[in-house]
Order: sequence, then structure tokens, then C-alpha cells
Amino acid sequence: MKKWLIIIGVIIVVVVITFVNKYYYPDLPIDTVSKKEVLDTLYDSSEDIVKIAEEQDYDWYITRMEQGKAYENLKNLITKSGWEFQQHDGSGYFFEKDDKTLIATTQMWTENYVMVKIPSDWRK
Repeated sequence: MKKWLIIIGVIIVVVVITFVNKYYYPDLPIDTVSKKEVLDTLYDSSEDIVKIAEEQDYDWYITRMEQGKAYENLKNLITKSGWEFQQHDGSGYFFEKDDKTLIATTQMWTENYVMVKIPSDWRK
């Protein structure tokens, strides 16, 4: 009887740790932040799209996929800095400003979240 209680206790601890640390989510395409940090940043923000990291000359953002609004959130973020949306091709979103072209790429992280990768010099 005591042995079963210990086994059940260990299982409960493992399940709680798994859910608290978000281990059940797929791997992130970036290494500098954890899954838990990414989701906490999004949940704690009132913004629709949130910067989560700067890695290898790219800014990384996350947004919710609510009814396809993720892509509108991306366009709104970039056009606020003076870029003009040109076209969408696959996972790439093309913008132009002063004879420069900016390509922001998207990646579904889960069915509920989209990761966005933008070259870090896009705000200049």
C-alpha cells in the first residue's frame, strides 16, 4: 500500500512539473528563451504581438492565431514603422520602405501560436 502511494505521488509531481514548465509544447526555433518564458511574456502583455528574443540578427515575436489575426498583427506591427506591405508568399511577408525590402517570416509553433522572425534592422 505504501509503495503505491509513493508511485502515485511521483507521477503527480512529474505531471505538475510538466505542465508548469510547458514541456508538452513543441521545441522553439530559438534557444535564448524557454517555452514558459515565451508564453508568460505573451500572457502578461496587453499587446497582440510580443517580442520574445533577439537572436542572430533577428527579432523574434509571438502572436496568437485567433481566427487568423496573427498575420494581421504582424502587418500592423511592421507598417507602424513606415513599411508598406507588398505581398505574402508562403511563410514570407514582403514589405518595402525607401527602396529597401523587408521579409518577415512566420512559423506555426502550435495551432494557437505563430512565431515571427524579422531582421533586426527593420526599425531603422
